[in-house]
Amino acid sequence: MQEQWKVMKGAEPFKVEGMNAGVLVSHGFTGTTQSMHPLGSAFAEAGYTVYGARLEGHGTHYEDMEQSTYEDWIASIEEGYTWLKERCDYVFIAGLSMGGTLALYMAEHHPEINGIITINAAVDVPAMEPVRHMEERFIDPIGSDIKKPDVTELAYEKTPVASVGQLLDLMKKVKLNLPRVECPVLLFVSKDDHVVPPENSQLIHDQISSTDKTLVQLENSYHVATLDHDQQKIIEQSVTFMKHHI
Repeated sequence: MQEQWKVMKGAEPFKVEGMNAGVLVSHGFTGTTQSMHPLGSAFAEAGYTVYGARLEGHGTHYEDMEQSTYEDWIASIEEGYTWLKERCDYVFIAGLSMGGTLALYMAEHHPEINGIITINAAVDVPAMEPVRHMEERFIDPIGSDIKKPDVTELAYEKTPVASVGQLLDLMKKVKLNLPRVECPVLLFVSKDDHVVPPENSQLIHDQISSTDKTLVQLENSYHVATLDHDQQKIIEQSVTFMKHHI
């Protein structure tokens, strides 16, 4: 049934084979791989094997997303992780927004992961809770929270209410298990974020059990920081972080 939806141009998953250290990159809620292409390309240029995951129900049509669950999104990440594990001795995960939430989920369930990088990850967004109980099927979009002029995120023009409920359930699950995260973690947080309260990253930093954890503030980007002014800072510090852990 889901095959009827075509993947949008620019939203396709991507893979690049490189050295025996790999990185799985994940976009966020209602977004696409387009938001992670700059990071994926830079990691590939640095020699890493890269898997850019397209989360189930994303990059097609918002009605397709409406049918997907957070278990489907986890399965999309697990698939990429399996692909990398078959090729690499070291695996890292980098995620934007809900992609960061999924990176945390993976660290909670796969202690062998060598490290994760979260960019404006979400585990607690109280403003979303009332949405779960709305009668409408779709609400306004949340994409393209970008400070840089003339840059647009490839994301859905509507947000399925059912999917917000799935996101809330995922965040609750991940937040509860944060102490299970023990791998090295690099957290990026935008000072100004109109989608996920910046306090989320501090909360994550404080509740994970990792002894190797660094919280980096992004002064000149909004939520989709991977496409914003601090893009190069994220790339450079992420590459340094991964080099240090292989």
